[in-house]
Amino acid sequence: MNLSTERLTLRPIQKEDITDYFEFYSDVENCLYLLNEPWTKENMLENFSPKLENKSFLKRTSTLLSVVYKEKVIGEISIISTNMKETIEIGYIFNSNFSQQGFATEAMIAVFDYLFLTTETHRVYADVDSRNINSAKLCERLGMRKEAHHIEDYWNKGEWTDSLIFGILKREWEQR
Repeated sequence: MNLSTERLTLRPIQKEDITDYFEFYSDVENCLYLLNEPWTKENMLENFSPKLENKSFLKRTSTLLSVVYKEKVIGEISIISTNMKETIEIGYIFNSNFSQQGFATEAMIAVFDYLFLTTETHRVYADVDSRNINSAKLCERLGMRKEAHHIEDYWNKGEWTDSLIFGILKREWEQR
């Protein structure tokens, strides 16, 4: 799958992307709310290799896309199939050096357009750590509604964390 916007290209991950991926996956602040610890030079290849094969650590079918701006990978978007009919979970991480420029919103709009306008997707949702204010704001900019706030529902990195569930339906996306 390849998608294009005014400034971005979204495409499958390539082995040459590893250095750019290391930039955002080794950033301690960037990984604070992710399930994985920040990458190190020692585990970089081990963590990156499964991405080349589109293997999700969640053991579900996923499509991973590199978000490219001017020949540099500035983010990753996960499109994860769920067990529920025509329902997709999305995930994302972006290089913090490129924040506050609208890249995440632009990339996610392209993904939502693809999912809702060219596939049979009925619903897209995101499961966000409640402390990740920037991620919640992105979901809101995309027109997603907060559907749930689960209290201490996920054990991660030695502590119980709250989750926010954001969702949007195909008909809502088409009406926006």
